[in-house]
Amino acid sequence: MNSKKNSLNLFLTFNGNAEEALKYYEKVLPDAKIETLTLFSNKALNGDEGKVLNGVLDFQGIKIMFMDMQKKYPVPAFSWSTSLLINCSKEAEFDIIFNQLSQDGSVMMGPEAVEQFRKVAWVTDKYGLTWQLVWE
Repeated sequence: MNSKKNSLNLFLTFNGNAEEALKYYEKVLPDAKIETLTLFSNKALNGDEGKVLNGVLDFQGIKIMFMDMQKKYPVPAFSWSTSLLINCSKEAEFDIIFNQLSQDGSVMMGPEAVEQFRKVAWVTDKYGLTWQLVWE
């Protein structure tokens, strides 16, 4: 966990499939790496045994935290009103990420040129998380 007093980190909460999502994003996002993965044990007071208490994915220096919520407190579905924006440095990187995220997901827009951007896409992946991809 980031120990800086003033920091902003992305924190994603899932309904029991955080570990699966964490491993999926590690494969899909270039240079992503799982830094930590801690599961609730049978001694945990506030979690379902074997589910994610705390997981951290490092994506090019950005920390994304993952957690599973207890079954008795279901998490609302992700919404496209909140999305993650990735600025891709190469077209090949854009294409790989787009193809992976759109598989078993839905494409809301693109890929297409928009204004000064060579390619833009808006994709909701199989976990319901929405991504905006940009290649300038």
